[in-house]
Amino acid sequence: MEIRIEDALALATRANSGARLEHTLGVAALAESLAQRHGLDPVRAKYAALVHDLAKELDLNAQVRLARSWNLIKYPEDELAPAVLHGPVAAYWLEHVYGLDDQEILRAVAHHTLGAPGMSRLEMLIYSADLTEPNRDFPEVDILRRALYDNLEKGTLACVEHTLNYLRDTKRLIHPLTCLTHADLGRRLQFGP
Repeated sequence: MEIRIEDALALATRANSGARLEHTLGVAALAESLAQRHGLDPVRAKYAALVHDLAKELDLNAQVRLARSWNLIKYPEDELAPAVLHGPVAAYWLEHVYGLDDQEILRAVAHHTLGAPGMSRLEMLIYSADLTEPNRDFPEVDILRRALYDNLEKGTLACVEHTLNYLRDTKRLIHPLTCLTHADLGRRLQFGP
């Protein structure tokens, strides 16, 4: 299937309301910029960013039902915090219903919320752009953005650490996949891929 930005934008526009669409467009702009900075394909990065939240506005019960029927539930935490399912649900839909066959884009969509061990640079980019897009304004966001421009891998690790600290500080559920992502990125930065 040919990757066309106008198709991704049409999907994003149909699937997302005003605020969510604004977020999606911010992720796409940052993803394209980071891709250019780090020598990745900016078209694929922008496409992945535009489709990353296609399932975000689905009712959580519907996301759980789809995830169960598509065998996407991998951890008990998937159902305890079902908001994490929108990435895998969107990726499955993009592949099996829409016909997208770019596996790296599909993984980037699936892993944009929790991360995953062994993430590719595109996966890291979408994960990090989702957290740091221009509409975000939490205190450390500018530091994280600079880190991402300096070094995608180290910047992504900083983004995962920020997320883990936020979840701990707010006493929210920490998904094991985010912990595994953190450990994997730390190992890769210390010892190489």
